[in-house]
Amino acid sequence: MRRFLKPGGVLTAAFMAGLALFANVPAATAQESGTMTDYETLLALFEDWRDFETPEMTDGAPDYSDAAMAEKQAGLETYRARLEAIDPNGWPVPRQVDYQIVRAEMNGLDFNIRVLRPWARDPAFYKSVWTYESDTPGHEGPTHHAVTELWTYDFPLTAAEEARLTKDLSVIPPLNEQARENLDGNARDLWTAGIFTIEEQAGVLEDLAKRTEDAGPELRAAVDEALTSTRAFAEWLEAEADSKTGPSGVGKENYTWYLQNVHLIPMTWEDEVMLMKRELKRAITSLKLEEHRNRDLPPLEPVSSAEEYEALAKDRVRKYMAFMEDGEIVHVKDYMEPALMEKTGVYAPPETRNFFAQATHREPMTLWTHFYHWWDLARIKQHPTQSPVRQGALLYNIFDSRAEGVATAVEEMFMHAGLYDDNPRAREIVWIMQAARAARGLASLYAQANEFTMQEASDFHVEWTPRNWMRRDLDLLGSEQQLYLRQPGYGTSYITGKHLVEELMADYAMQEGEDFVLADFLEDMDGRGVIPVSLLRWEMTGEGDQIEKLTAN
Repeated sequence: MRRFLKPGGVLTAAFMAGLALFANVPAATAQESGTMTDYETLLALFEDWRDFETPEMTDGAPDYSDAAMAEKQAGLETYRARLEAIDPNGWPVPRQVDYQIVRAEMNGLDFNIRVLRPWARDPAFYKSVWTYESDTPGHEGPTHHAVTELWTYDFPLTAAEEARLTKDLSVIPPLNEQARENLDGNARDLWTAGIFTIEEQAGVLEDLAKRTEDAGPELRAAVDEALTSTRAFAEWLEAEADSKTGPSGVGKENYTWYLQNVHLIPMTWEDEVMLMKRELKRAITSLKLEEHRNRDLPPLEPVSSAEEYEALAKDRVRKYMAFMEDGEIVHVKDYMEPALMEKTGVYAPPETRNFFAQATHREPMTLWTHFYHWWDLARIKQHPTQSPVRQGALLYNIFDSRAEGVATAVEEMFMHAGLYDDNPRAREIVWIMQAARAARGLASLYAQANEFTMQEASDFHVEWTPRNWMRRDLDLLGSEQQLYLRQPGYGTSYITGKHLVEELMADYAMQEGEDFVLADFLEDMDGRGVIPVSLLRWEMTGEGDQIEKLTAN
């Protein structure tokens, strides 16, 4: 059964029937086939699973000790057995997809316990204070379960918010103490990069101490204790660094298992290497062709002041949204323009201008396309999926092929649809961004295979990014390669996800024939949640060969 929006955005009967597959009252066909009870069993298991996955609190902090993780490993088998006892065959495809999501999350915990062990190998796992909202459904990379989302607070704080922040920060001292016992791994690059992460947190807490000088005594004490603990933790990490001599990557075999069984990517480490190489060379070749075509045009110069940047950024949001609507690219929603306006950023002088600022200070729309992310997040908040399994963020960054894949795919798709027809030099920026994403993805693959150190991955990233836009002296380079070393598969998800989205769109379009409408395709895809593209393809086209192959392993 196909579900899509006809031109004009009118919901078809098929689409409404599709929604009923997730609703509290199942569609009649689901009741007649006897699947209701089994699906409700899956939902009950999912709720229990998420509770189980969350660590117990010990001495005021989530417990990642050896004993606690051993208990998790033993308990995981019970949950896997409960899942295996459920037979999803014969269910409507969307419900079978939910089953595969739960299975993938359980595989994610299994991999973390057996191989990745971030609580034992990766000091950055203990980063507790986050100053910004992630542009994906969950934090990128392994993150502990009791972080302080500082970006959710408005200063000066109310009494209630002071109490909330005091409670949040109280986790930091006991967690840092526990970390000294847990961190027994020998991953040198993760360790040395993690020192900077914890030192950076100390700086954030120093700034927070200044911002809360007039707060009550409980909050001031909590900030001071968190800061003291974080400084001491960083010093301990530094003192232990010389003893860390081992590799940080998970190796090719583990990487492929994780890719296929957790993120549901129908590829191997070798497949991704081939794809990254192909896309890197394609992007550079395309850039050179664009430069040749534009050789008689003046270069696209960056703005030179904060006033110029603010005016340009907001103008380009409006121009971008007009193109989306007039070009019938997406079905424009009322949350879309405000979501972009909130994330236009600020002017950066040349000496601090990182890769993305190089783009936005010339033609901001080249990054606004990637900000499909913020539309995803607004949609999740305002229009959650009917499936409880898909609401919020999937664990272990399982969302990455969809979140990063779509955001990267539309950079090129919207360019081909005419977004820069009046500004040809902007097309060059799109190819530069594609090249950079392929270069850093390829570097991350070699790092996960332990063929590159993190420094060598960074050097490769810089070397293959055109126009020297990826600078060695700015934090972005190190933070990106650190993330991709911490989270297998994330560095490649931009290009791999783009490839899978393009494959999905092609298959969908071939089925639709003359009835294919781009905005309807995007609407159909978006409404199903931020889930692996292989699962979206199964739902949207009926082609389940990728999942069948993955689950046969």
